[in-house]
Amino acid sequence: MIATLAGRGGCLCLRCFWTASSSAAISATYDGWMPTKSGRRVLLAAPRGYCAGVDRAVQTVEKALDLYGPPVYVRKQIVHNRHVVETLEDRGAIFVEETGEVPEGSIVIFSAHGVAPVVHQEARARDLKAIDATCPLVTKVHNEARRFAGEDYDILLVGHEGHEEVVGTTGEAPEHVHLVDGPDDVTNVQVRDPEKVAWLSQTTLSVDETIATVGKLRERFPQLLDPPSDDICYATQNRQSAVKLMGRDADLVIVVGSANSSNSVRLVEVALESGAGAAYLVDKSDQIDESWLENVEIVGVTSGASVPEILVRGVLDWLAERGYAEVEEIRAADESLLFALPPELRRDLRSAGSSSR
Repeated sequence: MIATLAGRGGCLCLRCFWTASSSAAISATYDGWMPTKSGRRVLLAAPRGYCAGVDRAVQTVEKALDLYGPPVYVRKQIVHNRHVVETLEDRGAIFVEETGEVPEGSIVIFSAHGVAPVVHQEARARDLKAIDATCPLVTKVHNEARRFAGEDYDILLVGHEGHEEVVGTTGEAPEHVHLVDGPDDVTNVQVRDPEKVAWLSQTTLSVDETIATVGKLRERFPQLLDPPSDDICYATQNRQSAVKLMGRDADLVIVVGSANSSNSVRLVEVALESGAGAAYLVDKSDQIDESWLENVEIVGVTSGASVPEILVRGVLDWLAERGYAEVEEIRAADESLLFALPPELRRDLRSAGSSSR
């Protein structure tokens, strides 16, 4: 389920996407589900957990450790999940904040959130073997930023200040990019020419908030250009759709994910906006407060796009032990997208395979 946006000018097709192309399918999915039992139960969101970009990034680190041996350095967290990072550290990955912390001549992997061009330059200056695990959907936004900047547009980047993805995208055209951090920030935007403005967005935002932000931007800048295709990634949209369905009935929604995961935090917000009685973010089951279950019959469970399924299973087991053993799946979409590993790694894997024969 991937939203598309019209080309330059025209309507904000994210709105069309939610009210037309996907609403019928989602309603059919939801209306087709009828609870057959009373009492305590769990609504389990689908899809949930790893998206294609996260799976690719985590595999990149795992295969690099297998191929080159430890240590392998990773700039920033490969994905925003504490369990994943700690597991990879146990295997020999070393996570650093800046490229300058990587010893010269070493292997460095860039995280799924993307990096600015200057980071690639820093890696070359230190003679590092760089493997770029940036999600291809983030790379698409980088390409759009370069294209709009090349045509001398002011770029209004909808996103959260300080997020690694926003830092990387801004770095593609810092003189052209203006960050817009939500609808309330629209009045602060200053551009050179109101008739030559385009917008892009961080891939992990709330769809509804992005619609609201871009709607306000278009009120100020009627000639605002849309990106050639939707920037909010398919996985973010699908996970939010499933939570919207669950929120209609859930007394409580538990979102499995880390606090620095933007898409996980958005799921908590979407659950509350959709009518859930309460919603909480936890890294794993031992962070659940049993008092949350007081007077709760229906618990919704989902996970952010950087969360391994083992953590969700842990939450389901914890709930089952407390009487929530019946599980109903709420499916908003099917996902089958896969991304190839970074070309630098694929090349070395092929060479290693050839030399071993």
